[in-house]
Amino acid sequence: MDVMPLLLLVAGSAAVAAAARRSPVPAPLLLVAAGLAVSYLPGVPEYTLDPHIVLPLVLPPLLHSAATDSSYLDLRAQMRPVMLLSVGYVLFATFAVGWAAYLVVPDLPLTAALVLGAVVAPPDAVAATAVARRVGLPSRITTILQGESLVNDATAITAYRVALAAAVGEGATWAGGIGEFLLAAVGGIGFGVVLMVPIHWLRTHVKEALFQNTLSLLIPFVAYAAAEQVHASGVLAVVVVALYLGHRAWEVDFATRLQEEAVWKMVAFVLESAVFALIGLQLPVVLKGLGEYEGGRAAWYAVAVFLVVVVSRFVWVYPATFLPRMMSARIREREGGLSWKAPFIISWAGMRGVVSLAIAFSIPLTVNGGEEFPERNLILFLTFTTVIGTLVVQGVTLPPLIHLLKLPGRDLRAETLAEANAQAQASRAAERRLEELLADERNALPNPLAERLRAVLERRRNSVWERLGQANPVTGESVDDTYRRLSREVIGAERAVFVKLRDGRYIDDEMLRTLLRRLDLEEAAAYREAA
Repeated sequence: MDVMPLLLLVAGSAAVAAAARRSPVPAPLLLVAAGLAVSYLPGVPEYTLDPHIVLPLVLPPLLHSAATDSSYLDLRAQMRPVMLLSVGYVLFATFAVGWAAYLVVPDLPLTAALVLGAVVAPPDAVAATAVARRVGLPSRITTILQGESLVNDATAITAYRVALAAAVGEGATWAGGIGEFLLAAVGGIGFGVVLMVPIHWLRTHVKEALFQNTLSLLIPFVAYAAAEQVHASGVLAVVVVALYLGHRAWEVDFATRLQEEAVWKMVAFVLESAVFALIGLQLPVVLKGLGEYEGGRAAWYAVAVFLVVVVSRFVWVYPATFLPRMMSARIREREGGLSWKAPFIISWAGMRGVVSLAIAFSIPLTVNGGEEFPERNLILFLTFTTVIGTLVVQGVTLPPLIHLLKLPGRDLRAETLAEANAQAQASRAAERRLEELLADERNALPNPLAERLRAVLERRRNSVWERLGQANPVTGESVDDTYRRLSREVIGAERAVFVKLRDGRYIDDEMLRTLLRRLDLEEAAAYREAA
């Protein structure tokens, strides 16, 4: 097996994603553009998106990372709009796009058109949430987009299976489709509920951080594979487990949390970068088999499907947003007033991604009778153009649109005040506990060490309040910035001495690694105190 193409994909996509952090263009869009540009360069290997790799091996860790970083409490508070989008909208888009494709494309059977509808139905909110964080969208909109992206893939995959069964001649019925949907949903949630408690128990009772992180990497694959074995939704199983583990992460050993955060950030960065680059690299593969639909006809079909995908989201989002409020005083009271701007942004943030392409590539070549699957190559092409169209058109225009609508962003001062109050309450409790412990003769400490503990608590309590203070008139730095810089400088001086002593053979490399790790932990603690 030649691993060089895979290494080139990972290295190239990581380099582009790193460069995107210094540009105003969101990383997903730059990665797709780079993939498109590179796909026709001489010597570039052909990267075919394999659904047997993407769905069981790439999707679970991405879902797990997103779900553990999400807030279970915030998602529960926004459950109604999240479910209306992740279930209701996906089913509506499946039928809307499928029916439109059936009307526009001659000789395309309705069953095959519904397969296309299910394939392009689920938005990929990775790009949308990246933009949302960058421009500071209100937390409610970001939560809704994140929640939708966690669940909608399960709905789309189930709808695809039902439509595919009808298209290949397996005699699918409405009752059978509803039954399969319920099995997937209830079974996936059930698997997640069954797995989440023992997995969390294991994580809290095993104290070896390396083993715990190995377990953490295996969790999404185990949850997905176990649920899929009985045709339940692996997506929902992964999301349920990850939400529970993220909500209870505070009960896990601190060393595990530190390592786990670094490991999963790296995994998510590599996978997200690679999958968006893969989207652009699919262009030669998609165009190769287009055949009779090349040229103007294919372009017309692509534009028509793209427009239906965009418009159908507006058609669903506005009634789903305002009708429940009109019908229920309780909803109006709980969620407060809402302008037309937030639903507009949610509607425009319906960008499609790699899951749609992976599902499209899983369409079989033939139906049960042995004939070719009707218009399979055209479905691949329309999926590809829809993904690229939504990423480019909506992704590029979303940031200026958000600024144009002047949506109220996050109140950073209010958040800092809330953080300061929370830290003050925690510090007072910690100080009381420290005095209780020091009063016990079994915990006797020399006075300088006891004062050091008190100083650490005082520094932690004051650091957030200092963030609201004036900047240094000479350097322009805040107090936190100065504290962090000075901490790095003095720790750097110690680090240089340790290296010099190692080079002079006064200490060996093992001792150097121990001393450097201690400094690294102190530097991380100083950074977090001032963060």
